[in-house]
Amino acid sequence: MGVEIKETRVSDAEFEAMTEFVFEYLAASVEKEDEGGRMRWYPWHSAEYRHNHILNVVSLAEEIARKEGADVDVTRVAALFHDVAKLEADQELHAEAGARVARKYLESRGEYPESFVDQVCRAVENHSYQGDLSDVSLETQSLIEADLLDKVGANGTALMLLRMGYEARTHMDADEMIERVLERGREAGSRVESDTAESIAHQRLKRVKWFGEWLEDEIAELGD
Repeated sequence: MGVEIKETRVSDAEFEAMTEFVFEYLAASVEKEDEGGRMRWYPWHSAEYRHNHILNVVSLAEEIARKEGADVDVTRVAALFHDVAKLEADQELHAEAGARVARKYLESRGEYPESFVDQVCRAVENHSYQGDLSDVSLETQSLIEADLLDKVGANGTALMLLRMGYEARTHMDADEMIERVLERGREAGSRVESDTAESIAHQRLKRVKWFGEWLEDEIAELGD
């Protein structure tokens, strides 16, 4: 039985408008820092980093949804809005806050079916769910898996090494940071349910292991 192809409800122009709105919302959250926003001095708490993370998650979530038979439109729109409130709400509340922003946008800027809006908002609200991913919708699962996978692999390694610079640590501590990425990757691999996400996690973990081995060899040479 083939994967059902669902009609696209969101045009490229509409999705581009949503993308611009999300970045503008994030930027406005940073500007309101003095009014209680969550912006910190690490670059990954900037509007630019958060938006880049969101776009990475959109790409991964689309791939997973398409290959696993989830509703791609629901998944990609939910992925786009999943962290829209990340810089203004408490960590524990950002998913619910993001769902409210998504609902307000979708209900006011388009004639989207109520069922579509509900599915998107449910996925956004549940994207921080820590339980068994078989308990959530396939769209929510695709989003959660994508969110986990963006922190793994070359991208996750680069972020950890960037963190080292801000913590005034040297390359001699890099093996510890690489191990953190590997631990995160193993945790992500143990949580994902879909074959597509498992394959991506496996590929990304291999990249981190290779980098860690090369780094270990070169640091050892520096000590000779």
